[in-house]
Amino acid sequence: MTKTSTAPVLSIRVLNRATLDRQMLLRRTALSATDAVEHLVGLQAQNVKPPYYALAARLDGFAPKELSAAMASREVVRIVTMRSTIHTHTADDCLTLRPLVQAARERELYGFRKGLVGVDLDRLTEISRELVEAEPRTMKQLREALLAEWPDADPLALSIAARCRLPLVQVTPRGLWGRSGQVALTTAEHWLGRPAEPVPAPDATVLRYLAAFGPASVKDMQAWAGLTRLREAFERLRPQLLTFRDEQGVELFDLPDAPRPDADTPAPPRLLPEFDNLLLSHADRSRVVPAEYWGRAWQGNQAYCTLLVDGFLAGVWRLEESRDQAVVTIEPFGTLTKRQRDEVVEEATRMVSVLSDASSYDIRFGTVVRG
Repeated sequence: MTKTSTAPVLSIRVLNRATLDRQMLLRRTALSATDAVEHLVGLQAQNVKPPYYALAARLDGFAPKELSAAMASREVVRIVTMRSTIHTHTADDCLTLRPLVQAARERELYGFRKGLVGVDLDRLTEISRELVEAEPRTMKQLREALLAEWPDADPLALSIAARCRLPLVQVTPRGLWGRSGQVALTTAEHWLGRPAEPVPAPDATVLRYLAAFGPASVKDMQAWAGLTRLREAFERLRPQLLTFRDEQGVELFDLPDAPRPDADTPAPPRLLPEFDNLLLSHADRSRVVPAEYWGRAWQGNQAYCTLLVDGFLAGVWRLEESRDQAVVTIEPFGTLTKRQRDEVVEEATRMVSVLSDASSYDIRFGTVVRG
């Protein structure tokens, strides 16, 4: 009998509560915005508001201006990292995690190879660096400059190559709370005034991933990072980790001192942003997403803000604001008890008070407008 087969089994609800605890979703914590971003190993930031929504659901006393100030002072930045998506990271993580996933960004170019025939990628990287470090550039400006050098190449492929080859951060005011600004890019090294770290071994990131998303399998972390071949790192770390099984027999790894609350630990409702990493960071998402609701928070490439009830995906929500009023519309996927509805209204009221400056607000149950 193998060690895996004799390892304790963790139920879906135990995995749910363990992950919620590490995600600061069982109770709000008093961490600073920057410390929370570090603990969570980054926040999905495909749009401007999701990182603010994510921290409002997790932190006690959070105010959007705190994260905005950290971004303005360059303590945190917006950059493409895991799964080729934009994340908000601390400056230190920006300079270490991007090198860790760089090989995956290089492989991404394979899908654009037909548009890059005849393009010297090293030369493209050199030109792109010179351009964006001279002054921040939009992707359109960068694309046009590269097209002048390679007029027969595919314009989109040229800009994708620059983004994959270089650690490009979005400069402020993009990402600041209550401010507008187009996406303009420069290199992380130029923006932060220090060089990136050498490509690290993944071991330290494995431990951080487990601290924020565990217990988890090798495939779970690979899904989160957008990397492959992480089994070797887990095996090196095996002597200092605990092992479990899920209900399908998949081996799970965890930190010995990490919290694993009882399955019946209360989990209050939470309103999360679209693409929150809680829902995207495991190969098996059943610890958060019930099978009957798979795909309900997405429509094509569009994702919707998500509602958790009893720790699991239970609906979607939307915040609409005018000068005088903020309206939160909540669309449950199933029937909520009266107590659950009251708790959802309480949580929505708290969230809108943090996220909106409107003089009045309304919490409604209905259909979230698509589009």
